Amino acid sequence: MSRVRGFPEDSELVVCTVKSVKNFGAFVTLDEYDDKEGFVHVRDVTTGWVKYIRDFIREGQKVVCKVLGVDSSKGHIDLSLKSVNEHQKREKIQQWKNEKKAEKLMEIIAERMSVSVDDAYDLFGNDVLEAYETLYGAFETVAASADEFKSEFSGDWVDVFINVAVENVTLSYVQIEGILELRSSAPDGVERIRDAMKKGEKAAKDADANVTIQYVGAPRYRVVITADEYKEAEDVMKIVSSAVIDELVKAGGEASLKRESK
Repeated sequence: MSRVRGFPEDSELVVCTVKSVKNFGAFVTLDEYDDKEGFVHVRDVTTGWVKYIRDFIREGQKVVCKVLGVDSSKGHIDLSLKSVNEHQKREKIQQWKNEKKAEKLMEIIAERMSVSVDDAYDLFGNDVLEAYETLYGAFETVAASADEFKSEFSGDWVDVFINVAVENVTLSYVQIEGILELRSSAPDGVERIRDAMKKGEKAAKDADANVTIQYVGAPRYRVVITADEYKEAEDVMKIVSSAVIDELVKAGGEASLKRESK
């Protein structure tokens, strides 16, 4: 994500630059977190025995690590390199590159509005981040269809944001995301949530769409819809999320959808 200032969460994937390598592990800086320092112990560099650590990690290298633990009071961040597979690495690096591009687009918007970048974030950027989780996701959504964006936000900056998105973001497909928050206090609440998820999966199959539902961490589940057109993706999102929400609410639980894009 853009302009992160705090600490990462446990199990989060983070982009790092290797600062120094010792026999016992490697010190890295977290690119997305103001270059805060983290440590990868030699046992977490790779699976199996490590004879020469620099065969696996070296100074100046860009790596993707998984957060094992954070002690914000001491500023300690423990990381693992071996816990990240190649697919996760490629996906995370692409996400990081997209966010770097999005930050450049924010600079263009700020310049066109004759305000500082910090003022642009204060004026609308932070609100956009809160609504879409990632800046690039907002730019992609707007490039695909600006109608929803216009219904959510108002101000002189909106048209500038839309123009910059259309000029600089090219879509080969449309991918939208949502976070389902599912709760049930019933003794068999886990089963009720599972049944609701099955309803969503069935709705996805019936819609014949590319849909994935991923567990994020209680009570959050990520729904990813991929389609050729934005309206098609939106229609499928509505069908799938409604199926899950209606089923869980009917079973006495609580359910809601928070929109994301990427």
